[in-house]
Amino acid sequence: MGRGTGDGVGDGVGDERRPDERFRRFMLEHKFGMDEIVTKLSILRDEFTHLHDYNPIENLSFRLKSIESLFEKMVRKGLVLEEEPSFEEIRARVTDIAGVRVTCSFVSDVYRVFELLCAQADVRVVETRDYVATPKPNGYRSLHALVEVPVYLSGGSVPILVEVQFRTIAMDFWASLEHKIYYKYRRDVPQALLDGLHDAADTAFALDATMERLHQEVRGMDALDEPVLAQLRPGTDAAPPEALVEVLRRPDPGQLSGTSRPAGTSGASGSSATTS
Repeated sequence: MGRGTGDGVGDGVGDERRPDERFRRFMLEHKFGMDEIVTKLSILRDEFTHLHDYNPIENLSFRLKSIESLFEKMVRKGLVLEEEPSFEEIRARVTDIAGVRVTCSFVSDVYRVFELLCAQADVRVVETRDYVATPKPNGYRSLHALVEVPVYLSGGSVPILVEVQFRTIAMDFWASLEHKIYYKYRRDVPQALLDGLHDAADTAFALDATMERLHQEVRGMDALDEPVLAQLRPGTDAAPPEALVEVLRRPDPGQLSGTSRPAGTSGASGSSATTS
């Protein structure tokens, strides 16, 4: 980092902050990394859609930070543009240049899709923040994973960080409303609205818990043979035989899902539900 070295972001921006080839390459590398993650998740979604009876991925969305948003984040992270920070320093300090969001139906799906993505050989988990298990003070819930993926260019491989957020439909709905409220009030939100948002977050999570329980019950019923199901249908007055009771002895619903919380996750910090 230093003036006139040709290695800093200032050389690629100029007085009017218009990016030159080096800065365009820097942003394109992050776009390519984002595309890699989106492709991996899209493949998983298509596999579940066409080869399995259930697809845990409801929706995929993604975004690359605008140049204006990137400069604002650099300033908030203490990077001084006039000192021309290097691209390596920007990569290290601003880790959400590329972002992907995965929306799932159920909480168990959040962890399942996270594990399927991060189990791939060329995906390295740098950091996870489990705001589902430990929500932020304002009620925000989501599972954040900072992953590194190689991008293969003509000059060789470049490791790129991508932030991936996993959340349920209810969590996504709440976060979208929270973002709109903060934008409308320019982050100076009345306390009554903040209290209402927190109550809404609790309600959304209660809905998630209920839907998860129903989902697990349906999955448990699907796994039973037809003769067993026949004895459980309405209209069967006889007490269940011992053989049926034995068949119905099943592991905990969390074990049925085949998922577990990611190891080594960090808890909630801060009060803002969204990153920019």
